[in-house]
Amino acid sequence: MDANGHFGNSSYLDLASDARMSFFAEHGVSFRDLQGLAIGPVIRKDELEYFREVGLHETVTITCAALGLSRDGARFTIENEMWLANGERSAVVRSSGGWLDLRARKLVLPPPELMAVMQRMPRAEGFVELPSRRSA
Repeated sequence: MDANGHFGNSSYLDLASDARMSFFAEHGVSFRDLQGLAIGPVIRKDELEYFREVGLHETVTITCAALGLSRDGARFTIENEMWLANGERSAVVRSSGGWLDLRARKLVLPPPELMAVMQRMPRAEGFVELPSRRSA
């Protein structure tokens, strides 16, 4: 909570990150799986848009959808919408990034099992195909 008695801005980013990782785990690629593959998501840019404040002990529902994805899966933009219990939209977090090889410390293509999860992610309104890693 911040000095105004509602979620601080970093709380929204933390929830969005948790929602992304939960989506992968629920679809067969857990945090441990990513550790075993020595790969992880790396976020290049986050954008937050606020609509309604979230107060202490309020329940929020968070959606996870692809707003952009490259054909090779190397780049993505994921949109997380946060909804209050009364149905009002609280915030939207849009995170753009790619997949980092944790050993080589460089961007890589996702392995097939991760690509399959990315392809199953619901598409957000306004979804666009991003440039592939080799064509950017």
